[in-house]
Amino acid sequence: MKLFVTVGTQLPFDRMVEAVDRWAADREVEVFAQTGPAQYQPRNIRHQDFVDPATFDREYASADLVVAHAGMGSIFTALELHKPLIIMPRLARFKEHRNDHQRATADRFRQTPGIHIADDEAGLLGLLSNLQALTGPQGEFSPDAQPRLLQAISEFVEDQQRPRRRTRLWRTLRGVR
Repeated sequence: MKLFVTVGTQLPFDRMVEAVDRWAADREVEVFAQTGPAQYQPRNIRHQDFVDPATFDREYASADLVVAHAGMGSIFTALELHKPLIIMPRLARFKEHRNDHQRATADRFRQTPGIHIADDEAGLLGLLSNLQALTGPQGEFSPDAQPRLLQAISEFVEDQQRPRRRTRLWRTLRGVR
């Protein structure tokens, strides 16, 4: 079994990396982690702060399971490659991010087959302890924008380009007569 752990490139996510490192201490599993600018230095897993795109792609593709923060790039890549994915959202209260948007992302994907949510370290360890039961995404996933979204954007842009009647207030504020 081979795991790839990624925290993204912006911020450290020591809480997640440390949990995986502790879990891997007494297991026969290969783990490679891209740790970002971390303070915690893993003792039981191979790791690197940052990796070049080719290394990232190779590690992701060869992994049997990916563990990641709740970043859209990690989620879409797992869906596209049909990789089982555990996501653990960064939390603002731990100063892992400026807000809790990753919790909202995790909640959005909570019912998506192949994406497994760890709300905290205990949840992550529970999922890791049951690796064989973790399935990958089902069906096809397109990384391209869906036609409905493209249509909505197109209509919005067209609406914004239509000339608008200038109100008296607007003309007054702009000094236009």
